[in-house]
Amino acid sequence: MGPDVYKSPSTDTYIIFGEAKIEDMASERGKEAAQAFKPSAVAAAEDDDEEVDAGDLDDKDIELVMNQANVSRSRAVKALSNNEGDIVNAIMELTM
Repeated sequence: MGPDVYKSPSTDTYIIFGEAKIEDMASERGKEAAQAFKPSAVAAAEDDDEEVDAGDLDDKDIELVMNQANVSRSRAVKALSNNEGDIVNAIMELTM
């Protein structure tokens, strides 16, 4: 059973008996949008199984790409290799 709502006839005052719930539509849309941008767990699981040789790439560069793009080590190494060690382009490749 929903709440009982009464309006005062002389003012814009409302009296509510029961539990009043306010729906925040903007907050709900924001949560839905955030869910759409999360990386898929399936793609992350596929990449975690592979062991990739970092070659001459610096471990700090790999860690930076992993943290900024929120990806596994193997994806970070692949992106850095594809972009000849360029950190910015590797992060953009993984996030765009």
